[in-house]
Amino acid sequence: MSTINKVLGEIQEVMNLVDENEIDDALTTLTKEKRIFVVGAGRSGFQGKGFAMRLMHIGYQSYVVGETITPSVQAGDVWVAISGSGTTESIMTQTEKVKKIGANVIALTSDENSKLAQIADKTIIVPGATKVNTGVTSSQLLSSLFDQTVHITLDVLNQKLAERDNTTNQSANTQHTNVE
Repeated sequence: MSTINKVLGEIQEVMNLVDENEIDDALTTLTKEKRIFVVGAGRSGFQGKGFAMRLMHIGYQSYVVGETITPSVQAGDVWVAISGSGTTESIMTQTEKVKKIGANVIALTSDENSKLAQIADKTIIVPGATKVNTGVTSSQLLSSLFDQTVHITLDVLNQKLAERDNTTNQSANTQHTNVE
């Protein structure tokens, strides 16, 4: 089996296990009236940044936690936390703090029993292997399988939002950068 087919097979296996009902449930929390803050560490953070950008393209108020222009979180805001293990210290500390403030927490993690999954209002389990070996076993290093499948899961969430809001590719393109 080629390496491409092996990786694609792993991705397909995980995506077959992602519960679309969990995505639909998280969808109910996301509206254009709410500010959405996205947080993740390392490569999970990269996936989060991509999601925040795609949210902006379809007309949402999205922010990446840690950027210099990110405002303070307020009660009623939405906090999207990404952690394969569901125990990443920096993500947990921040998520616990915004939960006390009154933010609505959506978690994406591979471990349904993790601390992050337990404190979230909505949880999407993406059971791709992580560096702590939760989720579907992978031939890939560290958390590559989680990163790949959380990216796809967030793209599915974004697509569902766009369809719900009747956002066309043409209207999303008006928000795409024009200075590249």
